[in-house]
Amino acid sequence: MASLIRPARTAPTTPGVPTATYRLQLQPDFPFAAAEAVVPHLAALGVSHLHLSPVLEAVPGSTHGYDVVDHTLVREELGGEDGLRALSRTARAHGLGLVLDLVPNHMAVPAPEHLARPLWSVLREGPESPYARWFDIDWQAQGGKVLLPVLGAPLEDIQGEGGLQLGKHAGEPVLRYYEHAFPLRPGTEQLRLPELLEAQWYRLAWWRQAGTDINYRRFFTISELIAVRVEDPEVFAATHATLLRLLRDGVADGLRIDHPDGLADPAGYLGRLSEACGGRWTVVEKILTGDEPLPDGWACAGTTGYDALDRIDGLFTDPAGADRITAFYREFTGQPDDLGGAWAPTVRRAAYRLVTHDLAAEVDRLARAAGPAVSREAIREVLVRIPVYRPYVLPGVSAPEESVAMVTAAARDAAVPGADAVRDLALGRLGRGPGKDDFAIRFAQVSSALRAKSVEDTAFYRYGPLLSLNEVGRDPARPAVSPAGFHAFCARLQRDWPTTGTVLSTHDTKRSAEVRARLAALSEVPDLWAGSVPRDTVEPHVAYQAWQYAVVFAGRTDTDGDVIAATMLKSEREAGLRTSWTEQDPAYEARLAELTREVVSRPAGAIARAIEGPAIANALGATLVHLTMPGVPDIYQGDEERQLLLVDPANRAPYVPRPAAPESPKRLVTTTALRLRREHPEWFGASATYEPLPARGPAAGHCLAFVRTRRAVTVVTRLSRRLLDAGGWRGTVLPLPEGEWRDLLTDRPHSGGVPLEELLDRHPVALLTLQQQ
Repeated sequence: MASLIRPARTAPTTPGVPTATYRLQLQPDFPFAAAEAVVPHLAALGVSHLHLSPVLEAVPGSTHGYDVVDHTLVREELGGEDGLRALSRTARAHGLGLVLDLVPNHMAVPAPEHLARPLWSVLREGPESPYARWFDIDWQAQGGKVLLPVLGAPLEDIQGEGGLQLGKHAGEPVLRYYEHAFPLRPGTEQLRLPELLEAQWYRLAWWRQAGTDINYRRFFTISELIAVRVEDPEVFAATHATLLRLLRDGVADGLRIDHPDGLADPAGYLGRLSEACGGRWTVVEKILTGDEPLPDGWACAGTTGYDALDRIDGLFTDPAGADRITAFYREFTGQPDDLGGAWAPTVRRAAYRLVTHDLAAEVDRLARAAGPAVSREAIREVLVRIPVYRPYVLPGVSAPEESVAMVTAAARDAAVPGADAVRDLALGRLGRGPGKDDFAIRFAQVSSALRAKSVEDTAFYRYGPLLSLNEVGRDPARPAVSPAGFHAFCARLQRDWPTTGTVLSTHDTKRSAEVRARLAALSEVPDLWAGSVPRDTVEPHVAYQAWQYAVVFAGRTDTDGDVIAATMLKSEREAGLRTSWTEQDPAYEARLAELTREVVSRPAGAIARAIEGPAIANALGATLVHLTMPGVPDIYQGDEERQLLLVDPANRAPYVPRPAAPESPKRLVTTTALRLRREHPEWFGASATYEPLPARGPAAGHCLAFVRTRRAVTVVTRLSRRLLDAGGWRGTVLPLPEGEWRDLLTDRPHSGGVPLEELLDRHPVALLTLQQQ
């Protein structure tokens, strides 16, 4: 098997559109030098570019880099700019380029060891600071001060404890609170503490006041990440200069844009960025909901690929089995519909909680912009009914038809006084002016935060019939995708976004692709699953979720009860029903840990054995589809082999390459497909074609096949357990296009109508290429 893997080419590639990227999570324990050391290994896989997590200066010790503190420096903890340039040179020598992760929406509110100069200046000088325009601060609220919710108790209690102390930082007088430090307004350091606090441009507050009183825009609800106004040309120039210079110098070739939905004008931003970087290949972390299209006119290659993840995963989920599992889950757990028993009511209740608590300050700001004629209730009722992340409205410009229809429907369904006014303000229909313009922009920004927090960070942790469905970009109400639906999606990609990104696992996925492949296999054995779930438990909802993990990891040594217990603890805190991050219940959390360990210690052999074969077929099928469908595939670190990872921090550990196992089918599939893409980019790129290739016979529905540019054929097995139960491939053939074809995975020739029981007798997948005539 190993002999079929051709040696890697090492000739330098021409910078441009990648054929495939490989994501590396940089952090102090995996700096640029460590990435440089694994370049030969990654080049041998067949990728064309390394996709790096953010490289600018971040909060010390950050394991992800999205908490940028200085846009002018490459992160010293990773090796600084010299280290990044050395990595680039080594990558180029092995035929690889670099793709950089750009974070335009926010930066950190850091500890004093690494102060963010722009924010420090604003806290010291207030609205007169030259950096005041950087941040979206509501100076009309909180008495014209920036509210900083960093205290562990109300201010009056903190003053009594002596927790606030005067001190020095870099020779400058500061106010200290444990690890925090705050600048002092010039001339105030001699005042007594109460008067000193009153004299500053900021107000220190108990962290519990963040949701109701905070007056700066954040990343979602994270007060430690303050939003940046990159719509301002000067702010854009200052925050992008370093990365643009690295692109011009040839250090990197492309960009991944983090969270564009938080920006005031995503389309305008992308247009400015494209002009500044010379049209480099750029993908955006845009989470599309259902059949929502990427907005027309965005100057980018496409998304980072969660829409593709949704369609690929859906291919390997049995819709009837998923429905039966959902019915069993409702009966077994007894959860109320809006607290995890049913999907849509659970999302709606989570959204209500957010707009009345965590995002209450954002709603208040919208109400002030709208004026006294519009109530907070009307704003909340329309917001919770926006079914996607946000509308796209720019003051003075006609809103897109999709946004008009969506906001109009939300206002109609809200059915409260003032909803129509909210609709018109959100769509920019009531003329121009500071309040009206602010409302239209901020409504979209709050909508994106609300959707992300209510779905990804709340409802996904409350509702769990089949946890493979609870993934970024997925909709548990749409568990499956038919072959016809998948082909239609790929045809749209090839036509409209042929070089978009595609993914199976990322640093943000809640479960890696291999975990989801195993969970999806449960949909093919719903009765076996229902019969296996432990019933003698006082917390059926917890036991139900924990048992899914127990089955996934049964008999394996790459995880243990502690990892699953930590995942369950995070799940329950995110759900916020029995405990939460802000209001922890130690007694419940102790019971949760005990119950989780007890559940996962039970033997799961029977159900685990039942899904073993289907899980392997799912994983290999998803891998091959991902690597050969339209778009540019991104491989997450370590995913060339089987990798069972749960939510962060488990999936963000430093990368450790594993030695190639000659018998590893996943590595064989991965390297074969990647090298084919690299050797023949014209078969898979912007000028390529995509054609469905239907099988014929009684089991045709279990085969998904397609042709790329009349030169490569992908064949995968779907719902393999059901296929086996129905008698296998007997009488089912795949009519290959004219010519002689060779399966690169087995090195066997095929032509004409090939029986699938012959084509797929060694592997559940095949990758064929047309031989020269």
